[in-house]
Amino acid sequence: MIEQENLGLTNRPFESEFKQAFDAFLKKGWYILGSEVADFEKEFAAYVGTKYCVGVASCLDALIISLECLKLPKGSDVLVPSNTYIASILAIVKAGLHPVLVEPDLATYNISPADLKKKLTPNTKAVLVVHLYGKSCQMDEICTFCKEHGLRLVEDCAQSHGAKFKGKMTGSFGDFGAFSFYPTKNLGALGDAGAICTDNKELADMARAYRNYGSEVKYHNKYLGMNSRLDELQASFLRIKLRHMDEITEKKRHFAALYLDGIDSSKFVLPVVTDDCFDVFHQFVIRSPKRDELKKYLLENGVKTEIHYPLAPNKQEAMKGILDIQEPTPLAEEIHNTILSLPCSFGSTEEEIKQVIEVLNRF
Repeated sequence: MIEQENLGLTNRPFESEFKQAFDAFLKKGWYILGSEVADFEKEFAAYVGTKYCVGVASCLDALIISLECLKLPKGSDVLVPSNTYIASILAIVKAGLHPVLVEPDLATYNISPADLKKKLTPNTKAVLVVHLYGKSCQMDEICTFCKEHGLRLVEDCAQSHGAKFKGKMTGSFGDFGAFSFYPTKNLGALGDAGAICTDNKELADMARAYRNYGSEVKYHNKYLGMNSRLDELQASFLRIKLRHMDEITEKKRHFAALYLDGIDSSKFVLPVVTDDCFDVFHQFVIRSPKRDELKKYLLENGVKTEIHYPLAPNKQEAMKGILDIQEPTPLAEEIHNTILSLPCSFGSTEEEIKQVIEVLNRF
């Protein structure tokens, strides 16, 4: 059986380094906000191309803290893609703000700059973009739009570590870039973890306080913060994998190139590749009107797949009265009904990718 993702295989090349890091962690006896977190923050900020990085417990927390630090009026509208993972929208709601759904570009699955402009109202105060599946949004149009209308910009980079738009890394365009290091990500920890990147020292300092009960000085609480600190052990593992990011990215891009060259494009909708985007293929997604039948066929022929994601946010029970009362989102629903993620893991092999192509083309 060809796995869609096998984390044991993905992390096997780093096992000896992980063990050394764990032994050093045990001997040091410092478990929370120590030198490993501080060093990872410096290294990841340098990788992304921002001045500051703040390690937190998850990308959801990174998004919530980012929005809280912007100090927007409660109830302000935040424009967000209609086909994102629900965490992007949860963060807006948890921060006391109002999500307004913007349809995606059907070719890229990312937020449509054209629809973004249609959703602007006097209550709009921010835009939250999501670089879905490892492809950057069209950041020149989006940044211009935000500047023209005085809007704050937060980037959800949960799936875009290393992705670039016109040579500039995702996470370095907005007021904040929020990252996930969930184990399946291209830069994945061995547990939950996240980070916030920014060029603004004041915002970085505020985010550091927010992640630690709102405290800048021990036992003195300036903000209504939370407990969301990047774990010292996970930081040490992430530092190891960060040194291998170019290798991880190039392997996934190689597998994507095999798919793009080998899959029969008359049968399936394949990812769009453009010169302005450096894609990192967190997921390699195709679309088919017979998606469910295709998924079943692939499984019967030894190929596991996933659906990222089967249900649009405005169809989620938790969003009743928040999203379901907004305008219909036919493009998002079309994507959710037809999308399928193929095996494209750092733990995959070239032979496996070729087998998947062969099975796909027989469908």
